[in-house]
Amino acid sequence: MRKNVLRETAGFSLIELLVVMVIIGLLAGLVGPRLFRHVDTAKQKDASAQIAMLEEALDLYRLDHHKYPATEEGLASLKTYLKKEVPSDPWGNPYHYKSPGEEEREYEIVSNGADNAPGGEGINEDIVSWKALTK
Repeated sequence: MRKNVLRETAGFSLIELLVVMVIIGLLAGLVGPRLFRHVDTAKQKDASAQIAMLEEALDLYRLDHHKYPATEEGLASLKTYLKKEVPSDPWGNPYHYKSPGEEEREYEIVSNGADNAPGGEGINEDIVSWKALTK
């Protein structure tokens, strides 16, 4: 008689485990999207901050060389002004540098966003050095 009592209370039944797994799945389905919807805007803000850091390095370059680097020299010419290598944008793509920039600006640094293609809206929106982030 003692063996039967131990067997009945020894663990969880399959139904109990399935109920717990369904509850965990429902919670993950409800909470997960709320947590991850901010990832894209955080990447855009990170790209904007990295561009600002690159602009500071460009200003230091200009103080030393009396000009901004040419498009051909690119951001690679900033190695001595940065503590680390020139970073990729948050989506893993290189920043695009052009000097002179659009509309008679001295230079322009661009991240093409999540789609790595010019233009776009939302998470695919380009982040440009002279344009404030819209979000």
